[in-house]
Amino acid sequence: MAFVRGKTVVAVTALALGGLVLAGCGSLPFVGDRPAPRANAQQGIGVNGYLWRATLDTLGFMPLLTADPWGGVVNYDWYVNPQTPNERFKATVFILDTRLRADALNVTVTKEVKDAAGAWTSAPVAAQTEADLENAILTKARQLNLSNAG
Repeated sequence: MAFVRGKTVVAVTALALGGLVLAGCGSLPFVGDRPAPRANAQQGIGVNGYLWRATLDTLGFMPLLTADPWGGVVNYDWYVNPQTPNERFKATVFILDTRLRADALNVTVTKEVKDAAGAWTSAPVAAQTEADLENAILTKARQLNLSNAG
């Protein structure tokens, strides 16, 4: 086999670049046979635990649709009170902080009522409903905090 300088340089360069690309694929440093822990890895949930638990406890009568403990969003599906079967509610709770504060919580409620044809249509929610739910969650969160402090 004859030595060809141009082809050898190209081949060595391609191998070197390929090695660099493969070396960049590993994203975690390894210690022994398992990945080393990252310094910025989150532990637990990303929001205030008392607000999280109080939300789940306070609105536990509603069907839970989704819950994201790192993003702090809890979505509840439609709930129909047996005493008022012609109206239904759904709620979304946003936990906005890791601290137990009144402004770390936001509740939104959607209401629908049945019309004469039996179809669900949007209806206004009483202005105080969302504030009352926020206050109930905050009260429960404070109780949970106090029970863990002692």
